[in-house]
Amino acid sequence: MMMELQVPTPDTLTDAQLGTSLAAVAEIRECYRVLARGGLNIVGEVLRGQGPFYELDHYPKDDVFDADNASQYYYHAHRDDHDEHGHFHLFLRDRSLSPQARPVLGPTGSDRVAHVVAIAMDAWGFPTDLFAVNRWVTDESWLPAAEVIAALDRFQVDHAYPSWPVNRWMGAMVRCFRPQIEALLLHRDRVVAQSGRPLAEVLEDRSLEVTGSVPVDVEAWAGTLEREQRRRALTRLPAPERPLAG
Repeated sequence: MMMELQVPTPDTLTDAQLGTSLAAVAEIRECYRVLARGGLNIVGEVLRGQGPFYELDHYPKDDVFDADNASQYYYHAHRDDHDEHGHFHLFLRDRSLSPQARPVLGPTGSDRVAHVVAIAMDAWGFPTDLFAVNRWVTDESWLPAAEVIAALDRFQVDHAYPSWPVNRWMGAMVRCFRPQIEALLLHRDRVVAQSGRPLAEVLEDRSLEVTGSVPVDVEAWAGTLEREQRRRALTRLPAPERPLAG
């Protein structure tokens, strides 16, 4: 039985975390705005000019890399049991990871690559879920959740291929939903540890693919964060002065 995934509630976030997520919401909205003006969307931009869409193939071909930021992503589809068009897989490569982080399994040395999160998308190009996966799914370097979480701020694709707004959106999604991503990574580690079997065996278990998922809605999350900000502002108001006795 899969253990319950605990997602942090807005009241547990710091003021800085609230501000970071809301700033990322503004960037996501801007990406949607400029794409919509051209009749485009996030998924369509990644698939544009790539030919027929085949399950399991990576889009765009050969993935998207930012060598300076050691960040990578690709889009594909293969989950028949899930209502999605496809999903993005996001990664941090060796130079974004701590030199002291030693993978339990998977690529080592300068070939290290850590899976950050997967973003499920609907047919209209909007995100529906975030999910974490077992090691065999992406052939990643298996690092403890704490090591991946420590590197999350380094995920960035700062160039225009295949699309400048898509690349900006990708980084903004990580900042916007960082609390959920952290929860997914920590839950992932607990799921693979709960079987009691050797870790290397669990990480190659084909019956364990998705270790946890959370639904996401950018506008709903923004509203929740804004309400929390207003609540905090009200609790910090100075008490009204009492009138002087006559």
